[in-house]
Amino acid sequence: MSSPDVQQPLSTIQCDVWRSAVRSGGQQTVSFLLLERLTIPLLGCDDHLEQFSSICELSTDDTAEIVHHRPAGGLSCPSCRLAPYNTSYPLIRVRDGAIVPIACPEHQSEIVQRFQTGLRTQQQLTSDFVTHIDS
Repeated sequence: MSSPDVQQPLSTIQCDVWRSAVRSGGQQTVSFLLLERLTIPLLGCDDHLEQFSSICELSTDDTAEIVHHRPAGGLSCPSCRLAPYNTSYPLIRVRDGAIVPIACPEHQSEIVQRFQTGLRTQQQLTSDFVTHIDS
């Protein structure tokens, strides 16, 4: 499975906190998204991690949660455990910032798909709401 094509130039990211996190190499700023059976390490600032989580949550009946510590049980995917941070991971735009999933290609693709599904759901909900108000 190939990596998702969501790369964005780093210079387009306006979030200073995110840039600082990237410069640190992710050593002290890795958080984890818990979504159904997935545990995905993420690099990003708190605001954009929460926005990302909220959007991903729209793709499930379950809740999405960001934790700022290694979850109990760690990472179940051996490939994700071996995926150190490097610049070849996708950069996923979240409003004026971004997050980087530090995971294997399969889980990168899955979380990108969840995020895109969440964005479509959010857009549909917003569109339906505006249409209903305008009626």
